[in-house]
Amino acid sequence: MEKIRVLLADDHTVVRQGLRVLLEAQPDLTVVGEAENGRQAVQLSKKHLPDVVVMDVAMPILNGLEATRQLAKELPTVKIVILSSYIDDEYVRQATVAGAAGYLMKQTAAIELIKAIREVMLGNAYFSPAISKRLLDNYREASRTGFADHGGAVHLTTREAEILQLVAEGKPNKQIATELCISIKTVEKHRQQVMNKLDIHDIAGLTRYAISTGVIEAGSGKRL
Repeated sequence: MEKIRVLLADDHTVVRQGLRVLLEAQPDLTVVGEAENGRQAVQLSKKHLPDVVVMDVAMPILNGLEATRQLAKELPTVKIVILSSYIDDEYVRQATVAGAAGYLMKQTAAIELIKAIREVMLGNAYFSPAISKRLLDNYREASRTGFADHGGAVHLTTREAEILQLVAEGKPNKQIATELCISIKTVEKHRQQVMNKLDIHDIAGLTRYAISTGVIEAGSGKRL
């Protein structure tokens, strides 16, 4: 039997090690790689071509939601299961819109993750029971009222989203240019485009926006 190839993306080494042990104990699963940030998850997925990526949302350099968008666009056959501590409706909405096939709480039982991986490989979606109930309740409410909140988020390109996160993380233009392998002038151009789209014209404002939309987390510098 051909095993399901899984790539793990989480910025905590202990979490990745625990997940690897859990998954490789299953006869039909094998872990082909580990990534500690979203950009590495994209790069390693292109290299190893996993069947499923188990993706954290809270990662540095490139968060899991943007990494999911990039993978869904560049490797559409790869199934993505989000495994996160953040289960607000907006995170779930953004993840599913980005292309995730599943969304699980990190507190979920181990058997749920294994089941989710197998289900998405069959072409199904899979959500933690608590999330599924909320989605169903929201759908019923939207049907009853005839109103669905799709959010009013401004659309940023992949490059603009990357630069927004790095700027909000406090990276200077030179470091951003090095990280993304582009010129400082190009960084400045994209940053200005982000500011124009968002109608925000200072770094503090961009940082507040990034926090409010889940790109980064306030305070500790830990990313969402």
